[in-house]
This record gives sequence, C-alpha cells and structure tokens, in this order.
Amino acid sequence: MTNLSPKYLPSKHVFITKPGNNVRLDPEDEYNHAPEPVANFNESAYYNIYDGKQQVGGWLRIGNRVNEGYAEVSICLYLPGGRVGFIFHRSEIDTNEVLRAGGAEFKIIEPFKQQKVSYSGKILVLDNPHEMIDPGKAFKNNSLEDCNIDLDYRGLSPMYGGEHLNADGSPLQLDTTIAMARAHFEQHVSASGSIRVGKEKWQIDGYGLRDHSWGPRYWQNIYWYRWLPISLGPNLGAMIMTMGMRDGSFDCGGMVFTEGRYDLIVDARVDSQWDENHYQTGMTAWCKTERGEEFEFTGKVISLIPLRNRRKAEDGTQLNTRITEAMTEYRCKGKTGYGLSEYLDQIEDGVPVGLGIAAAR
Repeated sequence: MTNLSPKYLPSKHVFITKPGNNVRLDPEDEYNHAPEPVANFNESAYYNIYDGKQQVGGWLRIGNRVNEGYAEVSICLYLPGGRVGFIFHRSEIDTNEVLRAGGAEFKIIEPFKQQKVSYSGKILVLDNPHEMIDPGKAFKNNSLEDCNIDLDYRGLSPMYGGEHLNADGSPLQLDTTIAMARAHFEQHVSASGSIRVGKEKWQIDGYGLRDHSWGPRYWQNIYWYRWLPISLGPNLGAMIMTMGMRDGSFDCGGMVFTEGRYDLIVDARVDSQWDENHYQTGMTAWCKTERGEEFEFTGKVISLIPLRNRRKAEDGTQLNTRITEAMTEYRCKGKTGYGLSEYLDQIEDGVPVGLGIAAAR
C-alpha cells in the first residue's frame, strides 16, 4: 500500500490529495478494473509529452465507458507554427479489459515504470485551433491527415494518488450523479519515439505527465478547475490543481517533484491572463508544500485548443462544459520547461463560471 495522505471532499465526491488520511495504490491498479454497476463508469488513462527543442508534443486519452458501450478517444498534437492536430472518436467497445479503441492503444510494460502509447489513424490539422469551439466549422475548413504516434514512456517520479478509502479500509460510497472518480493517480514521465502527421515526422524526446483514473464520471460534476501539469526536466516539475464548487467553496492540491520525491501541496493559487474569448494566455501559479517551501511558476501559452462536452440533465437542462487545452511554457527557479494548462468551466449565460471566482481568489 502506498500512503500519500489524501483529503476527501465528501460534499462533492471529488478527490484532492493532501495531508490527512490514507490512500491505496498497488501495481495491479495500472491495469483496468472491474466495472462498477453504474451507467457512467469510466476507466481513463492520459499521457502528455512535449519536446521543447522541436516544439512538438501533445496528449492522448482513452476513456472506456463500457457500461454505455463506447470509449472516448482523444488525440491532440501541438505542432510547429501554432498548428494543432486533433481528433475525437466515440468507438464501440464491449469489454473493459484493455485500453484499445479508435486506433489508439495504451500498454503497461512494467507497472509504475514503463508504458507504450500508440495511435494510427486520421487527425484534423488546424491552422487556427480556436475554430474547434465549433467542431462542424473546424472539420469543414481544415484537412484530415494520416497520423502515426509511437511513444515509449518511462516513469521519473514516485506515484501520486490512488484509491481513497474509509477509515476502516473499505471502499467509499459514491453518489454517481456527482462523482468525478473513485481513484486517480499521476506520475511525471519522459517519453521518446516518433510522431508523424501527413508528410512531416519528428523523433521525440521530451518530458510530461500521465494519469489514470476509474469510477463514475460526468464532466459536468465539477464547476470549474485549473489543472497545471508542469515538467522542467528530469528533476523538477509540479502538478497544481485549483478547483471551485457550485456552493462557492474552493480547494487546491497537487505536488511538486523535486530531488527525486513528491512534496504535497497544501496551498495554491493560479492567477490567469485572458483574451477576448476568455481563453488563458498566461498565468502565475504559486504553491506551498507540506515542507513549507514556496514555488512560483510563470506560464505563457504557446497554443490553445478549446473543447466542449455536452450532456442533458434528467430535468432536460442542457449542460455545457468547456475545456481549454493549452501547451504552455513554464519558468521556475531559473529553469524553463513545458506542460499543459487545462482549464475546465461550466458555461452559463455564455461565460465560463470560474472566470470571476478564480480571479477573486
């Protein structure tokens, strides 16, 4: 058992790791889990990477929703000149035994140490990635190109996260209508391999972060969050998370990767700069760890693509979630690196709900 001392927020059934309690994580959790008997069970794995020398990278995600009969497959590549390649598949599946769908496949070579990530299929290449806010327009105005991704991932850090348990070690009872995950873990990584888009090909050697989660999930269950996975080389990185709930409450969490260890974050804030579309253009992220150390990361967005997820609630209300995925250059303690700035907001009256709340923090 790995003890990483989580904090559990029972009012929203969202997990943020902080000093306080116990969490279980075993090597077997690298593999897929038996689906829970709820419609929205989701087994999800995510890998990002960026090669700063070539200014090429991206992220891949497979989310098995086996009880609903499909997997969500997202591929996003950040290419030179501000271009972004993106594709989303909703592929039929009838098993949760593997993460393989829509031309993508994730394999565990050795738990916590090595994984293989691949994709073969089409990808939409956008000169102006902001067009993806209207997917119909984006697919009409841009071309689909052949794409092949073959990456070998290796762990650099300890593991962060796991399954949060009751005091007696029993599983938590989750409200599936508001749950985001039963368990979630992350790890800083390096990756090498190749990415090909059309006639362009790059040999990749870079740094990033991966995660894996399982349990009931609807994207609309969180009001807003700011998720910053940051890699500044093989020995310095962070994951900073700030989150707001519908009742106005705020929480934060994450870790700093330094000197080969993870130090848990006990306080954090993210102050963002915005453009006219309320997309982030930069940010200053401050955090304090359990050791009392303070870190400040300044970020500058390189390229951003806005994505959306829609779902109709049981009362017929249309729920609209916007997720802006930005490849971002980060600086801290004289070092420069890269990572994502992922901002999730529910959209109400055409405005992201976290805009004013986050600024006021």
